[in-house]
Amino acid sequence: MNKHIALLLGLGILLSACGGNSNNTADSTAEKETPATTPAASEKGIGEIKSVTLNNPLKPDMVATGQAIYDMKCAACHKLDDMRVVGPGWKGITERRKPEWIMNMITNVEVMLDKDPAAQALLEECLTRMPNQNVSIGDARDILEFMYANDGKK
Repeated sequence: MNKHIALLLGLGILLSACGGNSNNTADSTAEKETPATTPAASEKGIGEIKSVTLNNPLKPDMVATGQAIYDMKCAACHKLDDMRVVGPGWKGITERRKPEWIMNMITNVEVMLDKDPAAQALLEECLTRMPNQNVSIGDARDILEFMYANDGKK
């Protein structure tokens, strides 16, 4: 019985986090007609992360920490394969997106969804805004390391 209540509570929180502004008809059209369309603007995303140095080889402790954060904050909406649940699956994400874009999406989700063309395209596809999970830059870096491991990178 307690599991059902927790599940309903979690679903209610998720649905309330996914709500959007319903009165953005004319304004959203104007924004979509004039986004920052230069490839560099979307390549690294919008946010504090401007450069990421990747580990070669991956650091097992960062991968383990990233997986723990994934299990706690991300797994309900993102699967590790290419299956979309609420959000897109993570398989191949490190091949499709720059590491800076991934970390900016994790740490600066509101601005990314409002201003980044690639993030806006994902929002149109998934129809659900990613909630801000208050992930620190350090934790986002660990999640990124886990994503690379998930994609089979060494």
